[in-house]
Amino acid sequence: MTLTVCSAQDKEAFDFIPKGYTEFESFHGDLNEDGLNDCVLIIKKTDSAQVVTNRFGKKVDRNRRGILVLFKTDKAYRLADKNYACFSSENEDGGVYYPPELWFEIKNGKLYIHYSHGRYGSWAYTFRFQNSGFELIGYDSSSNRGPVTNKETSINFLTQKKLIKENTNEDAEGGDETFRETWSTVEIEDLIKLSEIKDFDDLEMHRY
Repeated sequence: MTLTVCSAQDKEAFDFIPKGYTEFESFHGDLNEDGLNDCVLIIKKTDSAQVVTNRFGKKVDRNRRGILVLFKTDKAYRLADKNYACFSSENEDGGVYYPPELWFEIKNGKLYIHYSHGRYGSWAYTFRFQNSGFELIGYDSSSNRGPVTNKETSINFLTQKKLIKENTNEDAEGGDETFRETWSTVEIEDLIKLSEIKDFDDLEMHRY
């Protein structure tokens, strides 16, 4: 499903943004498979104290970002889930490398939260609406060395299965990797809720 940008003039969606925050980004897509275009709002706090000077002498906005998920009804939107500060600022210091790029996707009734770190790889979280909120049902990551994929990890929290694919071709140049697959069982009692994540940067998927 292709995302379309929500209208910035849509007051029904805009009204859900809390005081002290502003709209950073917004998308449409059907998240509960009722045929209506729901809205995902990425919001950002507007605390002036978080506008700081970075190590390069440039002023940057370090306010954190959050997410609102709005289900479309016949006449308006209703709040399905929220988290006001689960994403770091887009201006975080990436150290020797730039910070990962954050982007979102709505597909097959699911919300995907992607992070991309250029030639080093990427990772993504899959959420689905169930039990009155969005819960983490899947995780996928890829560790790369330029065009070569060194390792791929896929976790299905619903089936409690984890697949690791490791490249065994040391001479691979990209597209010619040979993967060794290892399956294991994931132990988890309760699924992670989107509303309860304090910081995506601190989610430790390697422990599963």
